[in-house]
Amino acid sequence: MDRFLIQNFGCRATQADGTALTSALAQRGYAEAESTAQADVVILNTCTVTSAADDDVRQTVRRVHRENPQARILVTGCYAQRAPEELARMPGVRWVVGNSHKVEIPDILDLPESPVDFHGEIRVGDIRAQLDFVSAPVEDGGDRSRPNLKIQDGCNNVCSFCIIPSVRGRSRSASPEQVVQEVRHLAERYREVVLSGINLGRWGRDVHRPQPYRLAGLIRRLLKETPIDRLRLSSVEPMDFSDELLELMAASPRIAPHVHAPLQSGADSVLKRMKRRYRTRHYADRILQARRLMPDAAIGADVMVGFPGETDTEFEETRHFIESLPFTYLHVFTYSERPGTPAAAAPQIPIPVRKERNRVLRELAARKNEEFRRGFVGRRLSVVTLDRPLTALSDNYLPVDLVTSRGANQIISVEVGSLSAKGLREDSPFLVLR
Repeated sequence: MDRFLIQNFGCRATQADGTALTSALAQRGYAEAESTAQADVVILNTCTVTSAADDDVRQTVRRVHRENPQARILVTGCYAQRAPEELARMPGVRWVVGNSHKVEIPDILDLPESPVDFHGEIRVGDIRAQLDFVSAPVEDGGDRSRPNLKIQDGCNNVCSFCIIPSVRGRSRSASPEQVVQEVRHLAERYREVVLSGINLGRWGRDVHRPQPYRLAGLIRRLLKETPIDRLRLSSVEPMDFSDELLELMAASPRIAPHVHAPLQSGADSVLKRMKRRYRTRHYADRILQARRLMPDAAIGADVMVGFPGETDTEFEETRHFIESLPFTYLHVFTYSERPGTPAAAAPQIPIPVRKERNRVLRELAARKNEEFRRGFVGRRLSVVTLDRPLTALSDNYLPVDLVTSRGANQIISVEVGSLSAKGLREDSPFLVLR
């Protein structure tokens, strides 16, 4: 039986897809290779959110083919969905399988090899026609101590810069019964599970029984019907952080106090050109409400710099807006033109200007993060131990260096002694909480 190796690129949803695919192939009897050199099949599970993400994939294809010319390369994911012909022309690529056909990959690999050495066979369909949630169940993620459980896919938004709706399709949700079953199953081996999706806050809006579900209702059911110690939400759009959801997060010690709400810009004029569905006053209201309810919570955002037409004044509005809010970290992205999106046809900001604005916001984010971390020196934090030795992650999303080694997948309490370069350091022996 062939040996396979999967490399994931991009977001948590893609990582969850890769974990599910690993499990599906293992169930078919395929063995996971330890390196590219040992693999018969190399699967690249791709991202296409920026041009840099595309570059990473192409460089990886060339490297894999150079290191192991006999390996058959299968490219799947968002880049495969967007530009299959481009990938199919690359030497070494045997299959290009879009998100529309990703769940068929085990069947594709099971097919007998044709006597004709086909190159770059493409299996890509209309992702917008996909109406069902088709992610395979998540099984054991191997060495992961915080598995990502994808419960939603696709997006109905029409942001002018974003390629994702055209490569992921419309918003689709896993059924509540499936989510409960998966979390109950994962709770047998893990202390923390991360709920993820392309537009997680829209979970359940497409399921009518007889009325649409909401994310807060699902979380209540998970708390009631599963023994999971800690749930963490990945990115949720700002207007989906309802009072109900925030109050639930604040009330339950089993939900990580961690709010990540994409911002993109702190200038209303830019948000309008981006076709985002909120303005800065709405966004600030949600962030300040989260801070009122959860004083120690991690609060993060995605911010884009260099969007077409972004003036110096608009960028300064964004910088000032970020400065005014209690963010504890930022993911700062430089705008990247995506083929076929409305923003790609607009006049572009020079690359050096984009890079300089990125630097300014990263420095601001680093300062705010250090201020947040400094407030926990001398305090106790609840952390989950990771599979990397002497490392843990606090419930409010701070990396913690441990004094002594513990096994992974424990929730423990640690006393913080000092800051590390990007996190915290433990000061005293641990106390096991369960």
